[in-house]
Parts: sequence; structure tokens; C-alpha cells
Amino acid sequence: MFGSTGIVSNIALRLRENLSFRGVAVRNINIGGGLGGEIPDNKRLEYALQHIHGIGRSKAHHIVCELGVDNKYVKDLSKRELFSLRELLAKYLIGNDLKKLVQRDVVRLVGIQCYRGIRHADALPCRGQRTHTNARTRKAMRTYSGTR
Repeated sequence: MFGSTGIVSNIALRLRENLSFRGVAVRNINIGGGLGGEIPDNKRLEYALQHIHGIGRSKAHHIVCELGVDNKYVKDLSKRELFSLRELLAKYLIGNDLKKLVQRDVVRLVGIQCYRGIRHADALPCRGQRTHTNARTRKAMRTYSGTR
């Protein structure tokens, strides 16, 4: 009995040490209300900005250049740099605002019953892709009625 509890406590101690060593707790920096939420602080600024919906590689590089700071880790940014980053991101249409705009556009297309709107309603690709053998991602969203 004593040996088995010693082994269990030893395993638990090693597991706890491994989890703290690997850094399970990921810290994020909040960049403002409707701007898109949080960016990870253990990455460089150019890559951390890409975690926001609507910011890709090109726009992230442009933001870092316009901000005038080095591409350093987010956790190393000063409060003044974070404030200027928030002001700069407020100029762009990103995050939840972008998602709402795209959803509103799709609803408009479905409402006027144009070709793209019908394809959106049927959950099929609407930009000319073939559907005979491909389009698995769009066709997987549909619920099949049991027939082919």
C-alpha cells in the first residue's frame, strides 16, 4: 500500500512539473472591445496580430511598419505602444464587425435570390468550383436525407 501511494504521488509530482515546464497557461493581451479580442503575448507582434479575424500576413506587416516599432514580442511592448496599437487597429474593419458585415452581405444575397445567394442557401460553392468530385468542405455542412 505504501509503495503504491508513493508511486502515484511521484507520478503526480512529475506531471505537475512537466505541465509547468511546458507553460500550459497561455497569457493573452486584450487589445480592446470590438477590435477582435486577444492576441497571444508569447509571439512576435507581426505573427500575434494574425490571430485577429481579418488580419493576414500582409496587413500585419503593414500595421507593424506603420506603428514604427520593431517586431518584438508582445509581452515586451510598453503601455504607450499598446495604446497606439489599439488606436491603429481601430481604423481597420476587423474582428466581430467584419464577421457581421460578411454575414449581412450573405443574407442580402440570399434575400434577392441571385445565383450566389442560392448557392449560399444550398451550402454549395458559389465561385465556379466543380462539385462532381470535390467541394467536400461545403457539401459536408449539408445534412443528407439518406439518399444519394
